[in-house]
Amino acid sequence: MLEKVNLNETCDKETYKNKIEPLKERLASLDQPIKAAGLPVIILFEGWEGAGKGHVISKLILNFDPRWFSMVNTLPPTQEELREPMMWRHWKTIPEQGQMTVMDRSWYQEVSTLRLEGNIDELTNIRHMNEINNFEKGLVDNGYLIIKFFLHISRKEMKKRLESLKEKKSTRWRVTEADERSVKEYDKCYDAYEQMLEYTNSPIAPWHVISAMDERLCCLEVFKIVADEIATALELKKDRDEAAKRTSSVIMPGQYHFVKMPELSEVELKGKILTREEYDKQLKHEQKRLSDLHNRIYLEKIPVIIAYEGWDAAGKGGNIKRVSAALDPRGYEVMPIASPTKEEKNRHFLWRFWTRLPKDGHVAIFDRTWYGRVMVERIEGFCSPADWQRAYGEINDFERQLYDWGAAILKFWIHIDNDEQLRRFNDRQNTPSKQWKITDEDWRNREKWPAYEEAVNDMFRYTSTDFAPWHIIEGNDKYYARVKTLKIINDTIEARLNETKKRKR
Repeated sequence: MLEKVNLNETCDKETYKNKIEPLKERLASLDQPIKAAGLPVIILFEGWEGAGKGHVISKLILNFDPRWFSMVNTLPPTQEELREPMMWRHWKTIPEQGQMTVMDRSWYQEVSTLRLEGNIDELTNIRHMNEINNFEKGLVDNGYLIIKFFLHISRKEMKKRLESLKEKKSTRWRVTEADERSVKEYDKCYDAYEQMLEYTNSPIAPWHVISAMDERLCCLEVFKIVADEIATALELKKDRDEAAKRTSSVIMPGQYHFVKMPELSEVELKGKILTREEYDKQLKHEQKRLSDLHNRIYLEKIPVIIAYEGWDAAGKGGNIKRVSAALDPRGYEVMPIASPTKEEKNRHFLWRFWTRLPKDGHVAIFDRTWYGRVMVERIEGFCSPADWQRAYGEINDFERQLYDWGAAILKFWIHIDNDEQLRRFNDRQNTPSKQWKITDEDWRNREKWPAYEEAVNDMFRYTSTDFAPWHIIEGNDKYYARVKTLKIINDTIEARLNETKKRKR
């Protein structure tokens, strides 16, 4: 893509003056339509050091109301950020609906300059670029507009501009060792950029590779592309929103290996019981195992993510309490997931979960999860059929990134039968100290048992992967459920530790 750019083209002052003013007016007129349509826009700039990214961005944002956009200057990851999945820090920056984010550098640092500096191997780099492609596809499928620019200059021009910066005391600080290394290793960087551009260029988020040799011409091209793409996206958004309400997409869970799961009606709940004596003995043993394993995962920097779903009154809270009792309180957090806030609703549905991930070596326990998209939101009509059908693949991609990061992922469905749920509901309602646990919504959800059962079976079918399988926990007997859950957690963590040990050999 880089070799196709004409680096010799220029623009004279008169032509620039005649063209830039109408473009500024077009850009300035887009703030309110973007807000009214709820269109989230991401404009990102990549390119050579000295290509003038900051200058072009400064001119571009002057045309927008500062209330409706945020500026992101993406630096190399901090030590804290390195303890999270690669895309974690970038998910945090995505805008709300009707807002715009302008980025000086972006997630593409990881597969270009940082890749070279960190000597990241080819296989890992390909995986990172796949994660980026999935990230951008997920955003675009959920209504985002992504405009990507790469500002291109020659080695000679880059060296000239950096030397000019170094001559002035006020700008000398802007030239880093990495910048000077880029001049010396221009060909190596060129190849890395070319691979990045080719691999991540897609119809839904194409690259715009622009010559930055002439500042005026560069600004004209950037302004025009931004104005055209936003105008086009605004025209298409209304039609797409209406079409999404009327039609369903084909379920695309991704190219993964799925673990065959029984349907809920096939799960035998009778006979899965423990006496109090058996429970006390086994609980103590498994909690001791987990306590020891918690120390090991901290030393090995292995994150653990435990996701709980299940019927109302199935015993998730009591189960979580027994798990957390075995953990060092400094190394875990329980995440109770309620209905999304307004801020969360205005972003991709996975945003609020990406922002709640643990550091490596820590444990995150989710009481309700991202699977609300394919259960509650599906059944209650809080999202379109296309949204929840597409979510299976988005969730699998999300969990795959967590697994590739090194996480042990455990997903539990706490299962009880209809009669047991009714008994527990009545017990809560008739016991003053438990009445806070039962709500009108619980009774209303109970009436939708068949719909939820169908949704859960679909969830198992399309998201029980070999790297993040579902575990059905028979929960009519709470003692049995708690011990079984702890055993599975311990066995899974031990297996992940062994995998990590083998990779290090």
